[in-house]
Amino acid sequence: MTRESGGYLAICATPIGNMGDISQRILDELEAADAIYAEDTRVTRKLLARFGISTQVRRCDENVTNRMIPQMIEEISGGAKIAFVSDAGTPCISDPGQRVVAAVREAGLDVTVIPGPNAALTALAGSGFSCKSFFFGGFLPRKAGERERTLRSLESLDAALIFYESNHRTYDALKTIAQVFPERRVCMARELTKLHEEYLIGSTQEVAASLADRAESLKGEVTIVIEPPARGGKAADAGDLRGQIAARAEELLAEGNAKPSEIAKALALEFGIAKGEAYDIVQELKDSSE
Repeated sequence: MTRESGGYLAICATPIGNMGDISQRILDELEAADAIYAEDTRVTRKLLARFGISTQVRRCDENVTNRMIPQMIEEISGGAKIAFVSDAGTPCISDPGQRVVAAVREAGLDVTVIPGPNAALTALAGSGFSCKSFFFGGFLPRKAGERERTLRSLESLDAALIFYESNHRTYDALKTIAQVFPERRVCMARELTKLHEEYLIGSTQEVAASLADRAESLKGEVTIVIEPPARGGKAADAGDLRGQIAARAEELLAEGNAKPSEIAKALALEFGIAKGEAYDIVQELKDSSE
Protein backbone atom coordinates (compact mmCIF):
# COMPACT_ATOMS: atom_id res chain seq x y z
CA MET A 1 0.00 0.00 0.00
CA THR A 2 1.27 3.49 -0.82
CA ARG A 3 0.40 6.88 0.60
CA GLU A 4 -1.53 7.64 -2.56
CA SER A 5 -3.81 4.68 -1.90
CA GLY A 6 -4.80 5.67 1.60
CA GLY A 7 -3.53 5.02 5.07
CA TYR A 8 -0.01 5.38 6.35
CA LEU A 9 2.05 5.84 9.52
CA ALA A 10 3.81 9.18 9.96
CA ILE A 11 6.73 9.33 12.40
CA CYS A 12 6.73 12.93 13.59
CA ALA A 13 9.66 14.62 15.35
CA THR A 14 8.67 17.17 17.99
CA PRO A 15 10.68 19.85 19.85
CA ILE A 16 13.19 18.77 22.49
CA GLY A 17 12.62 22.03 24.34
CA ASN A 18 12.08 25.17 22.31
CA MET A 19 8.62 25.07 20.72
CA GLY A 20 9.88 27.32 17.93
CA ASP A 21 11.75 24.34 16.50
CA ILE A 22 8.61 22.56 15.31
CA SER A 23 8.17 22.62 11.54
CA GLN A 24 5.06 23.58 9.60
CA ARG A 25 5.16 20.19 7.93
CA ILE A 26 4.90 18.47 11.33
CA LEU A 27 2.01 20.71 12.36
CA ASP A 28 0.19 19.98 9.09
CA GLU A 29 0.68 16.22 9.58
CA LEU A 30 -0.55 16.26 13.19
CA GLU A 31 -3.62 18.25 12.21
CA ALA A 32 -4.44 16.02 9.22
CA ALA A 33 -3.96 12.75 11.14
CA ASP A 34 -6.99 10.65 12.04
CA ALA A 35 -5.28 9.82 15.34
CA ILE A 36 -2.00 10.53 17.12
CA TYR A 37 -0.34 7.75 19.12
CA ALA A 38 1.84 9.28 21.83
CA GLU A 39 4.37 8.08 24.38
CA ASP A 40 2.86 10.48 26.94
CA THR A 41 -0.59 11.85 26.10
CA ARG A 42 -0.25 14.70 28.60
CA VAL A 43 2.91 16.02 26.96
CA THR A 44 1.43 15.68 23.47
CA ARG A 45 -1.87 17.36 24.38
CA LYS A 46 0.06 20.38 25.68
CA LEU A 47 1.91 20.58 22.37
CA LEU A 48 -1.31 20.31 20.36
CA ALA A 49 -3.07 22.91 22.52
CA ARG A 50 -0.18 25.31 21.94
CA PHE A 51 -0.84 25.19 18.18
CA GLY A 52 -4.63 24.83 18.26
CA ILE A 53 -4.73 21.21 17.03
CA SER A 54 -7.62 19.02 18.19
CA THR A 55 -6.67 15.59 16.76
CA GLN A 56 -7.48 12.74 19.15
CA VAL A 57 -4.50 11.37 21.09
CA ARG A 58 -4.02 7.78 22.21
CA ARG A 59 -1.52 6.36 24.67
CA CYS A 60 1.26 4.24 23.18
CA ASP A 61 4.11 3.99 25.70
CA GLU A 62 6.45 1.09 26.47
CA ASN A 63 3.81 -0.69 28.55
CA VAL A 64 1.06 -0.81 25.93
CA THR A 65 2.86 -0.63 22.57
CA ASN A 66 2.52 -4.34 21.76
CA ARG A 67 -1.20 -4.19 22.53
CA MET A 68 -1.75 -1.07 20.40
CA ILE A 69 0.17 -2.18 17.31
CA PRO A 70 -2.62 -4.45 15.92
CA GLN A 71 -5.10 -1.59 16.30
CA MET A 72 -2.80 0.79 14.45
CA ILE A 73 -2.29 -1.71 11.64
CA GLU A 74 -6.03 -2.27 11.31
CA GLU A 75 -6.67 1.47 11.14
CA ILE A 76 -3.93 2.12 8.59
CA SER A 77 -5.16 -0.82 6.49
CA GLY A 78 -8.57 0.82 6.49
CA GLY A 79 -7.14 4.06 5.11
CA ALA A 80 -6.41 6.01 8.31
CA LYS A 81 -3.52 8.44 8.58
CA ILE A 82 -1.78 7.72 11.89
CA ALA A 83 0.88 9.93 13.47
CA PHE A 84 3.33 8.64 16.09
CA VAL A 85 5.20 10.98 18.45
CA SER A 86 7.51 10.49 21.41
CA ASP A 87 7.75 12.81 24.42
CA ALA A 88 10.35 14.95 22.63
CA GLY A 89 12.63 14.73 19.62
CA THR A 90 12.66 12.13 16.88
CA PRO A 91 10.70 8.92 17.64
CA CYS A 92 12.24 5.46 17.30
CA ILE A 93 15.49 6.60 18.96
CA SER A 94 15.53 4.78 22.32
CA ASP A 95 11.75 4.52 22.47
CA PRO A 96 9.04 1.99 21.48
CA GLY A 97 8.52 3.59 18.08
CA GLN A 98 11.03 1.13 16.61
CA ARG A 99 8.63 -1.76 17.19
CA VAL A 100 5.74 0.21 15.70
CA VAL A 101 7.61 0.96 12.47
CA ALA A 102 8.85 -2.63 12.12
CA ALA A 103 5.35 -4.06 12.60
CA VAL A 104 3.70 -1.62 10.17
CA ARG A 105 6.32 -2.28 7.50
CA GLU A 106 6.00 -6.04 8.03
CA ALA A 107 2.27 -5.68 7.40
CA GLY A 108 3.10 -4.17 4.01
CA LEU A 109 1.86 -0.71 4.96
CA ASP A 110 3.45 2.65 4.25
CA VAL A 111 5.64 4.56 6.70
CA THR A 112 6.96 8.08 6.28
CA VAL A 113 9.34 9.92 8.61
CA ILE A 114 9.12 13.67 9.02
CA PRO A 115 12.49 14.81 10.42
CA GLY A 116 13.08 17.37 13.11
CA PRO A 117 14.88 17.97 16.42
CA ASN A 118 17.16 15.30 17.85
CA ALA A 119 19.09 15.63 21.12
CA ALA A 120 21.99 13.35 20.11
CA LEU A 121 22.84 15.30 16.96
CA THR A 122 22.28 18.65 18.68
CA ALA A 123 24.72 17.73 21.46
CA LEU A 124 27.29 16.39 18.97
CA ALA A 125 27.17 19.62 16.96
CA GLY A 126 27.42 21.70 20.13
CA SER A 127 30.40 19.74 21.48
CA GLY A 128 32.74 20.98 18.77
CA PHE A 129 34.48 17.61 18.71
CA SER A 130 36.12 16.70 15.43
CA CYS A 131 34.88 13.33 14.19
CA LYS A 132 34.22 11.51 10.95
CA SER A 133 31.71 9.15 12.54
CA PHE A 134 29.72 8.66 15.71
CA PHE A 135 28.16 5.83 17.71
CA PHE A 136 24.82 6.32 19.46
CA GLY A 137 24.37 3.97 22.40
CA GLY A 138 21.02 5.07 23.83
CA PHE A 139 20.93 4.96 27.63
CA LEU A 140 23.93 3.58 29.52
CA PRO A 141 23.32 0.61 31.86
CA ARG A 142 22.26 1.52 35.39
CA LYS A 143 24.72 -0.78 37.18
CA ALA A 144 28.32 0.44 37.44
CA GLY A 145 29.87 -2.87 36.35
CA GLU A 146 27.68 -3.20 33.28
CA ARG A 147 28.23 0.46 32.45
CA GLU A 148 32.00 0.07 32.57
CA ARG A 149 31.89 -3.11 30.48
CA THR A 150 29.75 -1.37 27.85
CA LEU A 151 32.14 1.57 27.63
CA ARG A 152 35.24 -0.62 27.48
CA SER A 153 33.71 -2.57 24.61
CA LEU A 154 33.67 0.71 22.65
CA GLU A 155 37.28 1.76 23.29
CA SER A 156 38.37 0.56 19.84
CA LEU A 157 35.86 2.67 17.91
CA ASP A 158 37.33 5.63 16.02
CA ALA A 159 34.14 7.61 16.60
CA ALA A 160 32.44 10.01 18.98
CA LEU A 161 30.30 8.11 21.51
CA ILE A 162 26.87 9.54 22.32
CA PHE A 163 24.58 8.48 25.15
CA TYR A 164 21.40 9.68 26.81
CA GLU A 165 21.37 9.68 30.60
CA SER A 166 19.00 10.31 33.47
CA ASN A 167 19.84 13.49 35.38
CA HIS A 168 19.95 11.41 38.59
CA ARG A 169 22.63 9.09 37.16
CA THR A 170 24.69 11.61 35.20
CA TYR A 171 27.39 12.10 37.83
CA ASP A 172 27.87 8.35 38.32
CA ALA A 173 27.98 7.84 34.55
CA LEU A 174 30.64 10.54 34.16
CA LYS A 175 32.76 9.00 36.93
CA THR A 176 32.74 5.69 35.04
CA ILE A 177 33.53 7.47 31.78
CA ALA A 178 36.50 9.16 33.47
CA GLN A 179 37.80 5.74 34.57
CA VAL A 180 37.50 4.20 31.12
CA PHE A 181 38.54 7.24 29.02
CA PRO A 182 40.91 9.33 31.20
CA GLU A 183 42.72 10.70 28.12
CA ARG A 184 39.63 12.00 26.30
CA ARG A 185 37.34 15.00 26.52
CA VAL A 186 33.62 14.76 27.18
CA CYS A 187 30.64 17.04 26.64
CA MET A 188 27.70 17.00 29.05
CA ALA A 189 24.77 18.74 27.33
CA ARG A 190 21.70 19.48 29.43
CA GLU A 191 18.30 21.08 28.79
CA LEU A 192 19.08 21.47 25.09
CA THR A 193 17.27 24.33 23.31
CA LYS A 194 15.63 25.38 26.60
CA LEU A 195 16.13 28.56 28.65
CA HIS A 196 18.71 26.94 30.97
CA GLU A 197 20.64 25.09 28.27
CA GLU A 198 24.09 24.05 29.49
CA TYR A 199 27.21 22.59 27.90
CA LEU A 200 30.09 21.36 30.09
CA ILE A 201 33.14 20.45 28.00
CA GLY A 202 36.55 19.35 29.25
CA SER A 203 38.56 16.30 30.22
CA THR A 204 36.44 13.47 31.54
CA GLN A 205 37.86 13.99 35.03
CA GLU A 206 37.21 17.75 34.95
CA VAL A 207 33.59 17.43 33.87
CA ALA A 208 32.86 14.70 36.43
CA ALA A 209 34.47 16.76 39.21
CA SER A 210 32.52 19.88 38.23
CA LEU A 211 29.23 18.04 38.87
CA ALA A 212 30.21 16.55 42.25
CA ASP A 213 28.57 19.33 44.27
CA ARG A 214 25.29 19.23 42.36
CA ALA A 215 24.96 15.56 41.50
CA GLU A 216 21.70 15.26 43.46
CA SER A 217 20.16 18.51 42.23
CA LEU A 218 20.93 18.23 38.52
CA LYS A 219 17.75 18.67 36.47
CA GLY A 220 16.62 18.17 32.89
CA GLU A 221 17.40 15.83 30.02
CA VAL A 222 21.08 14.98 29.59
CA THR A 223 23.11 13.93 26.56
CA ILE A 224 26.75 12.87 26.90
CA VAL A 225 29.26 13.01 24.03
CA ILE A 226 32.70 11.38 24.40
CA GLU A 227 35.39 12.63 22.06
CA PRO A 228 36.90 10.13 19.57
CA PRO A 229 40.36 8.76 20.43
CA ALA A 230 43.32 10.88 19.32
CA ARG A 231 45.13 9.70 16.21
CA GLY A 232 47.75 7.24 17.32
CA GLY A 233 46.01 7.04 20.69
CA LYS A 234 44.37 4.13 22.53
CA ALA A 235 42.11 2.90 19.76
CA ALA A 236 42.56 -0.86 19.68
CA ASP A 237 43.58 -2.72 16.53
CA ALA A 238 41.73 -5.76 15.22
CA GLY A 239 43.87 -8.12 17.27
CA ASP A 240 43.17 -6.20 20.48
CA LEU A 241 39.43 -6.28 19.80
CA ARG A 242 39.47 -10.01 19.11
CA GLY A 243 41.32 -10.50 22.39
CA GLN A 244 38.65 -8.53 24.26
CA ILE A 245 35.89 -10.57 22.63
CA ALA A 246 37.66 -13.85 23.44
CA ALA A 247 38.13 -12.80 27.07
CA ARG A 248 34.46 -11.94 27.40
CA ALA A 249 33.49 -15.21 25.69
CA GLU A 250 35.57 -17.15 28.21
CA GLU A 251 33.72 -15.43 31.07
CA LEU A 252 30.34 -16.36 29.62
CA LEU A 253 31.38 -19.95 28.88
CA ALA A 254 32.70 -20.33 32.43
CA GLU A 255 29.29 -19.36 33.81
CA GLY A 256 27.87 -22.42 32.05
CA ASN A 257 24.36 -20.99 31.78
CA ALA A 258 24.13 -20.35 28.05
CA LYS A 259 24.53 -22.22 24.77
CA PRO A 260 27.30 -21.17 22.34
CA SER A 261 24.69 -19.66 20.02
CA GLU A 262 23.28 -17.55 22.87
CA ILE A 263 26.76 -16.41 23.88
CA ALA A 264 27.54 -15.50 20.27
CA LYS A 265 24.38 -13.41 20.08
CA ALA A 266 25.32 -11.59 23.30
CA LEU A 267 28.87 -10.93 22.03
CA ALA A 268 27.58 -9.63 18.70
CA LEU A 269 25.38 -7.10 20.49
CA GLU A 270 28.07 -6.07 22.99
CA PHE A 271 30.94 -5.64 20.54
CA GLY A 272 29.06 -4.72 17.35
CA ILE A 273 30.32 -7.67 15.29
CA ALA A 274 28.58 -10.24 13.10
CA LYS A 275 26.97 -13.13 14.97
CA GLY A 276 28.80 -15.64 12.76
CA GLU A 277 32.17 -14.12 13.67
CA ALA A 278 31.26 -14.20 17.36
CA TYR A 279 30.14 -17.84 17.08
CA ASP A 280 33.48 -18.82 15.50
CA ILE A 281 35.36 -17.30 18.45
CA VAL A 282 33.14 -19.08 20.97
CA GLN A 283 33.50 -22.41 19.14
CA GLU A 284 37.30 -22.09 18.97
CA LEU A 285 37.46 -21.52 22.72
CA LYS A 286 35.05 -24.37 23.38
CA ASP A 287 37.04 -26.78 21.16
CA SER A 288 40.37 -25.83 22.74
CA SER A 289 39.04 -26.51 26.23
CA GLU A 290 37.77 -30.01 25.39
